[in-house]
Amino acid sequence: MAPTDQPTRKPVRVWVDGCFDMMHYGHANALRQAKAMGDFLIVGVHSDAEIEKNKGPTVMKEAERYAAVAACKWVDLVVPNAPYNTTVEILREHNVDFCVHGDDITTMADGTDCYQAVKDAGLYRECKRTEGVSTTEMVGRMLLMTRNHHNRPAETGDSSISGFKSEKLGPFSDSGNHVHTTISHFLPTSKRIVQFSEGREPKETDRVVYVDGTFDLFHVGHVEFLKRAKKLGDFLIVGVHDDQTVNAIKGVNYPLMNLHERALSVLACRGVDEVIIGAPYSVTKDVLGSEYNVKVVAHGNTPTERDLDGSDPYKLAKERGIYVEINNPNSTLTTHGIIERIIENRLIFEERQRRKTAKAALEAEKEALEKQTKAKDCQTTPISVN
Repeated sequence: MAPTDQPTRKPVRVWVDGCFDMMHYGHANALRQAKAMGDFLIVGVHSDAEIEKNKGPTVMKEAERYAAVAACKWVDLVVPNAPYNTTVEILREHNVDFCVHGDDITTMADGTDCYQAVKDAGLYRECKRTEGVSTTEMVGRMLLMTRNHHNRPAETGDSSISGFKSEKLGPFSDSGNHVHTTISHFLPTSKRIVQFSEGREPKETDRVVYVDGTFDLFHVGHVEFLKRAKKLGDFLIVGVHDDQTVNAIKGVNYPLMNLHERALSVLACRGVDEVIIGAPYSVTKDVLGSEYNVKVVAHGNTPTERDLDGSDPYKLAKERGIYVEINNPNSTLTTHGIIERIIENRLIFEERQRRKTAKAALEAEKEALEKQTKAKDCQTTPISVN
C-alpha cells in the first residue's frame, strides 16, 4: 500500500470538566496532561448554579470562567454549563473517547463520586494532580492578607494597605482558627517549565512585541490584554516581575502568587510565545537588545507605577518611539477587583472555606479507603504461572 493510501487514524477526543474558578497553573497542568493523552481536548465548565449547589459560591462568574479556560493553549473546545455529575451521555454527545480527572476523588453534595458512571463504563483516565495549588488555597491566601503577608514590616502607620482597610484583612475565621491556607513556596522544576513552554523561536521577519507586568491571580483581563498585544506583531514576549520588586512597588500584600506560579500561568496562555521570568521593572537596553530584537513595547492605558527610583519604567521605549498603549480591556476585572470580591463577601467565603475543608477531608478518607480496597484485591488475586 502506498504511503498516501494509509488509513487515517481517528483523532482521540478527550473530555475534562470542572469549575475552573480562578484559573491557575494547576488547572493548566491538568489540561496539558489530558491533551497529551489524545488529539482534541474538550473542556466542560460547570455553571455558577451547579457549583453553588455542590461546593459553594464561585469567585469568578461563569462567563469569566468560560473565557479563562478557552484561553488555555491546550484547549480545543469549551462546553458551557456542563453537568457537575459527569455522565456517559455527555461524553457520547460530544463523541468523546474517554474523560480525564486528577488522581483525587471529587464528590457531589450528597457524597457520591462524580465520575462513578464513567468509571463503570471504562471511560475514565487519571492524570497527576498538581500539588500546592487550588482555588480554595488561593481564596485562603486572600483571606489571610495582613501587613505581614511577605514578612516585611510596614513602613508607615497607615491602616490602609494597597487600598484595603486592615480591619477587613485579618487572618482568622470567626472561630479563632486560621483559615485553611498557606503562603506559597512553590518552585517549579526545569521539566515543568519546558512542559509549559512553546519552544518556538521568532523568524527573522517576525515583529517581536514585549509586554511586562505582575500578572497576579491571572484572569481574563490579563488574557484580553495579551490578545491585544499579540495583534501588534507576530511573536509575543511577556516579562513577569519578581516577587521582591512587586512587593516593594505595590505594597506588602502583593503578590499573592509567587514568581514561578505567575510565570507558569502566563506561559499557559494561548498566544504567548516566550516569558522572561523575573524581568526588570523598567524596560532596559538588555530587554530591547536581547536576541529577540524587540520592535514594540506595549502597556495598558492605565496609570503606571514608577520604578523604585521614581523613573518612568517605559522611558527608553518612548525615547525610541516603540512604545504603544493598549486600551484597557476590562476596567472592572483586575487583581485588585478580585480581592475586593473576597473581602467584601468575607463571611460567605470563610463559610465556603469551612465547607470545602470538611468536604476535602471526607473525600481524602474515601480515597484512602478506595486505595486500601484495591491493595487488598491485588493481594487476593491469584497469579497464574505458565
